Amino acid sequence: MKKRIAGLVLSAAMAAGLLAGCGGAASSGGMSGEEGKDAEPETTGENTESASSDTAKKPYEGVTITLWGGTTEFNEGFQAVIERATEELGIKFETEINPGGTEGDNIIKTRCASGDLPDLSAYNSGSLLTALNPKEHFLDLTDEGFMQNVDDTFKSVVSQDGRVYGAPFPTTQGGCVIYWKPDYEELGLTVPTTWEDFVANCRKLKDAGKTPVELTCGDTWTTQVLFLGDNYNLISAEPEFAQNFTEGTAKFAETEAAVRSWNKYADIRDFYNADASAATYNDGITAMANGEATHWFMLTQVIPMMVAENPDCADKVGVFAIPGDDPDRCGLTVWEPGAWYVNRDSENKEACLAFLEFWLRKDNMDLYINTFGASGPSCVKGYTLPETVVPAIRVDMQQYFDAGKTIPALEFLTTIKGASCEQITTAAALGQISGAEAAKQYDDDCKKSAMQQGLNWN
Repeated sequence: MKKRIAGLVLSAAMAAGLLAGCGGAASSGGMSGEEGKDAEPETTGENTESASSDTAKKPYEGVTITLWGGTTEFNEGFQAVIERATEELGIKFETEINPGGTEGDNIIKTRCASGDLPDLSAYNSGSLLTALNPKEHFLDLTDEGFMQNVDDTFKSVVSQDGRVYGAPFPTTQGGCVIYWKPDYEELGLTVPTTWEDFVANCRKLKDAGKTPVELTCGDTWTTQVLFLGDNYNLISAEPEFAQNFTEGTAKFAETEAAVRSWNKYADIRDFYNADASAATYNDGITAMANGEATHWFMLTQVIPMMVAENPDCADKVGVFAIPGDDPDRCGLTVWEPGAWYVNRDSENKEACLAFLEFWLRKDNMDLYINTFGASGPSCVKGYTLPETVVPAIRVDMQQYFDAGKTIPALEFLTTIKGASCEQITTAAALGQISGAEAAKQYDDDCKKSAMQQGLNWN
C-alpha cells in the first residue's frame, strides 16, 4: 500500500470489492502444503543463472502487457516485481486502476461482455469469479507448469468445470481481530478463546479509559468482517450449513449458530469509538497503527498499511481469531487471495504466461513480500514467509494454519451471497436492527442471488 493516506483510498475500494456482498476464503487443507514436500517446487526454486546474450535475457523485448487491477494489487511490492520482469524478460506494463466494489465488478462484467478485456486482469477468486463465466473469457491455465506448485485449495476457487483459470497473488488473509498488544500487556489481558472472554476484555478496556473496538461505518464494507469472519464458528458448529444453504434447506435465521454471528454486533455496541458511524477505513488504519483503539474486526491485508502508517507498530499489533463459544474450537476464517487471469483472446498470451511463471518464482515472491509485506501464508507449496514479515502474520496468524484450525469464508463454500450484506451489517452494528432481524434480512437478500442462479430456494 502507499505510505500516504491518499494512496489508501483506492486500497479501501479494492478491499470493498473483496468483501462485496459476502466474502471469500481459503481452506485449512489448502494451506498445509503437505503435498509439496516430496520435491522442491520449480516455481519456488531460486533464480537460475541468466544466459549471457541480451536476446536470452529479454525474450519479450518490445512486448507491452496491459494490466487491470486495484491498488491492493498495484502496490510497491508489485512494482518491484514488474520492474525486475522488465529487466529480465523485456516486458513492459501498462496498468489501469479498478475502482473496486460493485463499480469494479460491473466494469469487468461489461468488459467481458464487450470483448474489451486487458491482457491480464487482477480480480477476485471464488463466487465473484464464477459470475464472470471464466471459461468463456480467460485462458485455461490447468496444464501450465507453474500451476503444478500451486495449492489445490486455491485452484478449486479459480476453477470452472474442473479447469483452472487463475494464478494466485502471494498470500492468503484472514478475517480476524487485530489488536494493540501494549493495551493487553498494560491491563494483564490474555488473548480470548471464547466470545464471553472477548466481551469481558472489552469491558476492562473501557473501564480503563481505552477504546475497546474500532468501528468504521464511514466505509460500510468494513462492518461485514465480524459477520463474515465468524464463519469458522458457524461451520464448526454446523459442518453442512454451506451445502444446505446452497440447496435452500438451511437459512441464517433458522440456524442458532448463524443467528449467533449476527447477535455479536449487539454484544459489543457499548465499546465502539465515539465516531463509529462516520469513521472511515483510513481512520481505522490510523487509530490502530497508533494504539488509539484496542481491537478492530478487519482483514489482515490491512496490516502492511498500518505498518506503513507507523513503522513502530510492527511489533505492537497482533492478530487473533474471532472467538466462538467453545475454547477448544477456536479457529480462523481465511480468504484465498485474488488471482491473475489471462485474456483468452490476448495477442500477448505467451508473454502473459511467462510473466505468471516469473511472478511465482521464489526470489520474486521474496522481493514482493520483503518490499510490501504479507497478509497471510502463501498459496504456493513449499514457500515459507521471510523473517521480514511482521509477527502478527508470521507468528500469530500462522499458528492457526499450523494447528489446522482454519475454515474458508462463506464465499468459497457457496455461490450464494447477498448484495446488501454491508448495509445489513452496518445496521446491525449501529443497533438499527436486531441480530434476528439481520439474519432474516440477509436470507431474503441471498434468495435473490439464488433465484438468479436458478437454484431451488423457498
